[in-house]
Amino acid sequence: MLTLVIVVILAALVFEFINGFHDTANSIATVVATKVLSPGWAVMLAAGMNLLGALTGTAVALTIASGLLNTGVVDVTPQVVLCALLGGIIWNLITWWKGLPSSSSHALIGGLCGAGLAAAQNNWDALIWSQNVGDWAKNKGLLWKVFVPMVTSPVAGFLLGIVVMMLLWAIIAGVAKLPGPLNRLARPRWVNAFFGKAQIASAAYMGYAHGHNDAQKTMGIIAMTLIGAEQVGALDNLPGWLSFLHPGTGGDQPIALWIVLTCAVVMAAGTASGGWKIIKTLGHKMVKLHPIHGFAAETSSATILTLAAHFGMPVSTTHSISTAIMGVGFAKNPRSLKFGVIERIIWAWILTIPAAGLVSYLILELFRMFGWT
Repeated sequence: MLTLVIVVILAALVFEFINGFHDTANSIATVVATKVLSPGWAVMLAAGMNLLGALTGTAVALTIASGLLNTGVVDVTPQVVLCALLGGIIWNLITWWKGLPSSSSHALIGGLCGAGLAAAQNNWDALIWSQNVGDWAKNKGLLWKVFVPMVTSPVAGFLLGIVVMMLLWAIIAGVAKLPGPLNRLARPRWVNAFFGKAQIASAAYMGYAHGHNDAQKTMGIIAMTLIGAEQVGALDNLPGWLSFLHPGTGGDQPIALWIVLTCAVVMAAGTASGGWKIIKTLGHKMVKLHPIHGFAAETSSATILTLAAHFGMPVSTTHSISTAIMGVGFAKNPRSLKFGVIERIIWAWILTIPAAGLVSYLILELFRMFGWT
């Protein structure tokens, strides 16, 4: 059993690494598309800020660790967690191969739901649905922690992208009315030069927000695995050099420091490896971007992610940045959006949770067939 626990932890770190390179595009697509930074420098910036963001909060991790599966109905064994991870990993790789910016967050959540249902023999009570509005503040419930943010965050990204873009244009229009040489600052050459610098800051903010929200999801998976393993006695009589595996967490207790540090470093390493297919889709195919548009999209998306992480909501980085780019493009010119590309992205969003859930469900059923559960 101890060997299986270690295998699950390694699989979780593989997921974190894939999450890093799969979602690198979310942090840097716009800054690369506007040619403010080269892809290499942009990846390095994103990796560093991912690391910093991952070290500054665990509310989302607590949601994943103890707020989605009902442990009174389903035993969250290492096999269940492993199947959940495999479902998320397989779907992430499929969408990465196709160049679709689907959500790693929802792939992981879908994997957990599918594996949990299979383990509970299709008892839907295995999932914590949450009928209480107050549960949103308790890191519990698919309704308030997953489905409501899944719908509202793309809408918020789209609207905030429009609002920020309109606000920036209003400021530029005000500058253009200033007397003397100051109105020159509103000319396109000066605007592009200013936002070329400002976009480095917004890209850093986006990288921080990505790490702050996304890295925590794998922290929660590892914590869940260790809590479940300890409950069934799998961590009894550990040798001294493995004593750190005792979770020291459960319910609302903090995530162990070694889990936070490990996930932060692995996600940063994954980010550093890049994800060029998705960068091309987000940064070039949806709408043509200039530095001011990239600044508006990144600032809008990062703000949504940071607020969601504060409340323990595992919001999709992909959804927020994609819709922010759409909002900025819509504000620029509704006809500039390429709706064929957007339609493919939306279908990837819709399919992610059920597809990853189905994969994890089938893998656990296969495990059961071979007596591995």
